Amino acid sequence: MSDGKSSTTIRTRIREAAGQLTASERKIANAILADYPFTGLESIQELAAKTGVSAPSITRFVSKIGCGGFQDLQRQLIAELKEGRRSPLDLKSSQRPVGHSEFLSEYVARVSAVMGEMTGMVSQAQFDILAELLADPSRNIFLLGGRVSDSIASFLSIHLRQIRSGIYHMADNPEFWPEHVLRMRRKDVVLLIDFRRYQLSLARLAENIAQKRGATIVVVTDKWMSPAARSADHIVALPIDAGTAWDTVSAAMALVEALIVRVSEADWEATQKRIKDWDGIRFAMPGYDQDRINGDADET
Repeated sequence: MSDGKSSTTIRTRIREAAGQLTASERKIANAILADYPFTGLESIQELAAKTGVSAPSITRFVSKIGCGGFQDLQRQLIAELKEGRRSPLDLKSSQRPVGHSEFLSEYVARVSAVMGEMTGMVSQAQFDILAELLADPSRNIFLLGGRVSDSIASFLSIHLRQIRSGIYHMADNPEFWPEHVLRMRRKDVVLLIDFRRYQLSLARLAENIAQKRGATIVVVTDKWMSPAARSADHIVALPIDAGTAWDTVSAAMALVEALIVRVSEADWEATQKRIKDWDGIRFAMPGYDQDRINGDADET
């Protein structure tokens, strides 16, 4: 990408330039972001007709966000699409080698850099909104992830269930999705986690929910954006590139753990009561030796 901005997506640059855009340029920005990146891949004439803005105005907008012309904008959008589809085999060919003599310490340093990048990509206000949605006891929460990222959704759901009711981790089999979708109300929250290479079925699920149920959709993804983000009300873009053949989910796990703590503390009295009731039932189940557990606790 040009101008030394290869690590910054067009979406990010549009949002960063928002305060400097004219009214006409905001129309262009809104059109591109509304169906990102596909509107930006239309011809300049089609974009002009869609927004009611002249081609010269589009050219000025493109320049303002750091592109060397409309063709350069489209080239960069295509590159983003390709980047979002890269597999571990592709990433291996371009990885930054890690020295085997100090592999662990060097890898931890890379992950630490990713975590630092996350704090610049996710604002406190964005985190607060997401935590408030998950903590609202009047909302049911439905969670699902992609092939690998569903393990993160499962981790989050396991903890949220101990904190509050109305938590549903959807099965990965699409045949069971209608039951959950039919249960969704407009005030409910659907949290989808999807990193490259994306799960296209999640995009179709999000579109279906948006059209038929109107629930609030949150998509946690990377900077190249899961197709599911096109139907999202809230998008959380996380860094995942550690310069190795395998993307890292360290930022996603940090976000999830922070949310667990924040949601649990939103109403600690209710959380405390639910955990006590939860453990009271769990320890009474077959396989738990309550006397031994209590005895061990007394000894510590």
